[in-house]
Formats: sequence, C-alpha cells, structure tokens
Amino acid sequence: MSCLATRTLLPLGRRLATSRARLSTAALGSLDIGSGSGMSMPPGFNINVARKQPKIQPPSNITAVPAEKIRVRDDLGKTMPPGYKAQVAQLETLVLPDKITGSASDRALGKAIIDTWRREGIIQIAQSDLQKTLWTDAKAASKRFFRKPAAEKAACVDSQSYAGYIASGEEVTDGIADYSEIFTITKDLDLEEPRVRAKWPCHGPCPWPDVEMKEPMMRYVDNLGLEGEKILQLAEFGLGVAPGTLTQYTRDGWHHTRVLRFPPRNATNGKGKEGRGIGSHTDYGLLVIAAQDDVGGLFIRRPREDEKFANWQKSAAGHKEDADGWFYVPPVDGVHTVILGDMMQYLTNNYLTATPHKVGLNTRERFVMAYFHEPSFQAVIKPINEGCGGMRTDPEQAEDGVHYGTHFTNMFMRNYPDRITTKRLLAENRYAKLSQPELRTMDAMPAPELD
Repeated sequence: MSCLATRTLLPLGRRLATSRARLSTAALGSLDIGSGSGMSMPPGFNINVARKQPKIQPPSNITAVPAEKIRVRDDLGKTMPPGYKAQVAQLETLVLPDKITGSASDRALGKAIIDTWRREGIIQIAQSDLQKTLWTDAKAASKRFFRKPAAEKAACVDSQSYAGYIASGEEVTDGIADYSEIFTITKDLDLEEPRVRAKWPCHGPCPWPDVEMKEPMMRYVDNLGLEGEKILQLAEFGLGVAPGTLTQYTRDGWHHTRVLRFPPRNATNGKGKEGRGIGSHTDYGLLVIAAQDDVGGLFIRRPREDEKFANWQKSAAGHKEDADGWFYVPPVDGVHTVILGDMMQYLTNNYLTATPHKVGLNTRERFVMAYFHEPSFQAVIKPINEGCGGMRTDPEQAEDGVHYGTHFTNMFMRNYPDRITTKRLLAENRYAKLSQPELRTMDAMPAPELD
C-alpha cells in the first residue's frame, strides 16, 4: 500500500520525545557562566526569593488524584528494564481544570507545577476520560502501522518535511544507533500552501500511510495541543510573569509528535548498544507531553546544581548516561508525563532546566507517543530575565534571541544527514532562506514563488 497523499491542510502536526537538541553555536552565540547576581526580572518573578524557597510539596488546595486511585499496582519498580539501576520516581498526579480562569486555584496549581519541575524534572497529569479514549485509539493505530511490511513503512517519507517513518537504527544519539522505530508527525501542509510553495525548510505534507492511522492520531494530537496551552498558561502563573509571556511564542506553533515502538531487548537488529533504546539527551523545545503503555523504559535526571548544560550551545547527548543518579518513571495508567525542553530552559535562563532522559529496552515491545508543544517556526525566542540559576546569557545573544526554525532545522539535519529531506534541502539551498525576514517574523506569509 502506498502512503496516503495528504492534500488537505490540517491544523497542527507534532513530534516526539526523542529529538536531539544540537543547535549550532553560530545560530545562537555563546553563554557566559556567571554568578547570576544583579539580574533584572519580569514583574513578580524574584529569583532571589525563589531560590530561598524550601522544596515543598504541592499546596493542599491543588486538585490531585490520590495515589491509591491512580497506582493500581504496587510493583511498578519491577517494570524497570533489566540491567538498569535507578531509584523509582514517586510522582503525585495533578489534575488540570477544564478552563484556565486565573483563579486562586489556577495560580496555586501553576506554582505547584513549577515547584515540581524544579524538584523532580517532570510532572504527571491525569488524563481526562476523553484523553483515555483518544490514547487507546492512537495506540491501536500505532500498533497497526508498525506491524506493516517494512517496504510499506519505508514508503512513508516526504522530501520536503521530516515527517514519516524512521527505521530502527536510523536515528543516532551520541554516536550510537537508537533502537526506536518511529513515525514523526509534523505540521501537515498541503503542497499548494504558500510556505510550501515558497520552499521554506521543513514545510510539507505528512506522508500518512492511510486514513486509519491519520484520523485517530490527529484527534489525539489536537487534544494534546489544548493541554499544552493550558500547561503554559499555568506555568506563567507559577513563574509570576504576565499572561502571554510564554504563550506568545506558540501561536501557529511548530508542534509535532513522535510515535514510537521499542523492540524487545532480545529482538533488535544489532545496530545499537545492548539494552539501550535511546541514549541520554535533552529535547529542544518547550514541553514534551508523553503517554506510555504498561511496559516501562523511561529514565530521567532531576535538576542538580552540580550538573550544568546548555544544549543549544553544546550537545547534551550522552549526558551522564552511565552515571548514577537516574530515576525510573514507571508506567502508570491514565496519565501524561510532561518534561521540559531547551527552549524553556533558555527562556528562563536555567530557572527551569531541560530534563535529561533516556530509554531502556524491556523484555516486551513498548509503545509510546510523545507530543512536542513548540514555538512557531518563525519565532525568535528571547529570555524573560537574565542570569537565572547561575547561567547568564550574553547581552548580545539575549538581544538577538534564538530563531526556533533554525534550531529545528539544525536538529533534524544532524539527526538524519542521509534522509531525502536533508538532501533536497541542501540541493535547493533552502537552508539559506532561514535568514529571510519573513521566516523570522511570526504570522508573516510569503508570496508564492513562480514555477
């Protein structure tokens, strides 16, 4: 079966939690590691006060699912992949409101979210009843796709976007092949869409195999987009910044999703490292919202004062991969986990930090979806303060900011140097377009190029 031709413009496309953030120094400038003192803050965000706060549990007026109701098993640590040693993360499950109104409870929840990210590096959110159904349907579609013949899956690629199929061993982290088998969902743009006709890098259709996969995936992905906006709004309350400080960047966001299958550890193609699904890395955007099945394989590192990294300056791939200090995040039914990416770290100058994570292979195959809630491709990200957490942004770099479209393009070109998309991007000199004003101005649209 050939891949489904997508001629209809869909609202948003998404990608998953396994991208590698390796933005070029030329694109971003450099960082000066300093004391973090003498900083100017946005209204209500006092870093000195924040640093002195004790590590607290979420306030009592936060809506949370009692552990006994969400953890239906008491042996979650036993789901850890064999050969790994880590502490088992114990996460409280928070509940998002149906609507963000700015109420006292919204602000308390925002504070709890920020405190938990700073303490644990991850938050756990209860799925709504609708989301449970959407995840079940999307997971079933994922399994159907990955069981297709190799030739059918391999046909699902596009020469203009980085959407589509990635075979096990095709993606590399820190020089070692990853065993994840992936279908990447990016913004699905019709061939007649102005940005596609103008040959903007990474813009093009998503090569769906069939409507049986496309429809359940997009229903779930679009719902996750709504959740991503809620979380950012709550994070603004928790940081004490003005509404829109974070969400201003996600208008027409370059959201994407990674649909993943991990093989059993004894059934790999031998291209990677035994037992290693994906190597240690940080993701490169704002938020990564993930759902996993009941098999287990995710490990994270908590924020630590003695571990500093700036993935947009120097790759964090392989960070502490074989060191102690990892926490295993066991599969829990009915939840999403949410970690932070490099752009959130850059925005807050290390007050919030990207979450290093890795994946181990288990004795059974494992299915995961990770949705990336991202800035607009055209957004130029600038810090909301200076020098948080001892990491001070060079004033010239802070003024120039980070162009997200360049960041995204660099990551995918480096991850997939031999992919048809990278070859066409270079052959047609599309990379040079990233410096054009319309690609660095949110909401700007190009005039279609003449054929």
